[in-house]
Amino acid sequence: MKKTILILAAVAGVLCSVANAQNQGNTTSQSVSGSRTPDGIDLRERSVASHSGTKPEQAEWQKTLQKVRNLVATTGIQGFFVAEPPEYLIKGYFKPSGDFVAGHEVEILGGKVPYGLGQFLMILICLGLIYLAVVKGFEPLLLLPIGFGGLLANMPYANVTTPPVVEMVETVVNGATVMAPRITEPGGYLYYFFDFGVETGLFPIMIFMGVGAMTDFGPLIANPRTALLGASAQFGIFIALFGALMLGMIPGINFGLPEAASIGIIGGADGPTAIWLTSKLAPQILGGVAVAAYSYMALVPIIQPPIMRAIVPEKERGIVMNQLRHVSRMEKVCFPLIVLLLCALLLPSAVPLVGALMLGNLAREVGPSVARISDTMSNALVNIVTILLGLSVGSKLACEKFLTFETLGILGLGLVAFMFGTASGCFMGRLMSKFSKDPINPLIGAAGVSAVPMAARVANKVGLESNPTNFLLMHAMGPNVAGVIGSAVVAGVLYTLCK
Repeated sequence: MKKTILILAAVAGVLCSVANAQNQGNTTSQSVSGSRTPDGIDLRERSVASHSGTKPEQAEWQKTLQKVRNLVATTGIQGFFVAEPPEYLIKGYFKPSGDFVAGHEVEILGGKVPYGLGQFLMILICLGLIYLAVVKGFEPLLLLPIGFGGLLANMPYANVTTPPVVEMVETVVNGATVMAPRITEPGGYLYYFFDFGVETGLFPIMIFMGVGAMTDFGPLIANPRTALLGASAQFGIFIALFGALMLGMIPGINFGLPEAASIGIIGGADGPTAIWLTSKLAPQILGGVAVAAYSYMALVPIIQPPIMRAIVPEKERGIVMNQLRHVSRMEKVCFPLIVLLLCALLLPSAVPLVGALMLGNLAREVGPSVARISDTMSNALVNIVTILLGLSVGSKLACEKFLTFETLGILGLGLVAFMFGTASGCFMGRLMSKFSKDPINPLIGAAGVSAVPMAARVANKVGLESNPTNFLLMHAMGPNVAGVIGSAVVAGVLYTLCK
């Protein structure tokens, strides 16, 4: 009989909760995914208790009825109607290390959009990223996990990006009383992915190992002059940097030198480098920078050709270059060691990225004795880290970080940086073509952006339009791989200036 009464009470509670879901939602749903304060109190439970007047001495059937009523308020559907962000974003929280992360005011599109609606809009945007990856084939290896990570980050009440609940307790150390952190509830797994791999800069460095193991620097060694094209293509980085500083003068857009440097590096068209630098200097804009970097990398075949045709005349696009000389194995083995030593002597801050790149390349060129290492770097390691990196970056596509006017500025400036990088490479190619004894096709200058190997393929395709027998792929790979080194060096310079 007692069980029957409880079941009937539960059914009645469901019917009542459906009837007043909207009214109750305004008082019981004051937070979304991760709606916990640093002291570990769940805001939804606190709000329900204050609204209903629940007391500890309530009968068992009353507590059960209250839990059933609360089910509606904790569904994802109800979460989309929530106006306020999670309280830990506003008031701040403690990290497991004991450091306090200060809260901040959360405004979605200038405060005109409620938080729940912002989550819904971000879900649509993330589905668009997944569509581009799956249907259009735009950088699917990264846009797919980034888009899916963004989906997870914007699911109401999912708590996959929520930091752990940490309380500071008094402990005695060497006879002295100190405050020490204690985790009372673990955080979401995407929080730990980001904290372990992106915030420390570990994932981008591991990606660079894989890139090095898959890269052949032979074309650059055979024609060292093409390094100038790779360097000139980094010009767009500084154009976007100064543009971001000017944009920061507009009220409501807060771009300082660290943010401007992070936005500018998009012009290098190197996703891991952009993520590494942004995670060090301005992690709050990481989501926008990462999406812009990889989106423009994927759009290389669309963005670059019109710029190349506008700058390079038809006659120069048909220039046939001499065949590259043979590069010995000893040269390929010595190259990564020389580059690393020069980097260490001249720019130590770039050693993490350049060193990882050269380690992977050295393992590739040494030969069968370390074939297992090279194979692991270029396959298993880079694939695993790509998944984790994509999900970690996607976790920063939360609506409070992405749906801002600053993000629109990031996307626009990133496009400007990429376009200027392509244009500066073409102009340098034309200049070298006029003063070089050996013929140089200016189109290979556009490959100086480090979108390997897509930029080189685009240069080859545009060259074939003017001369069907003119194959520029191997020539374009020289500035292409030089651009990888160049963007890493520029990232090191910017990190030294802004840290």
